[in-house]
Amino acid sequence: QVQLVESGGGLVQPGGSLRLSCVASGFSSGNYGMSWYRQPPGKEREFLAFISSGGESTNYADSVKDRFTISRGNVKNTVYLQMNSLKPEDTAVYYCRLSAYWGQGTQVTVSS
Repeated sequence: QVQLVESGGGLVQPGGSLRLSCVASGFSSGNYGMSWYRQPPGKEREFLAFISSGGESTNYADSVKDRFTISRGNVKNTVYLQMNSLKPEDTAVYYCRLSAYWGQGTQVTVSS
């Protein structure tokens, strides 16, 4: 079965940084793009960033384009989300997606 496991979430003060990671396993090799989404409390899940299978192409939501950076690992099927200048409104459960598969999410809380 395909599994996606996110990690790296936690509590951070406004203006701080976090790097989330996602490790994918259990799928056949192919040209898979991967994405990050988040779901704030009481809101719908929203798209954040996409990266192509080779890492050559990326796409960001306008709300995070200047603060977040998506990248891929070199050894395993991994994707990262570097988050800088975090704001309280960034508080959410962050999810990794590959095709129709989702991870369990990792909680990010931005609070002083």
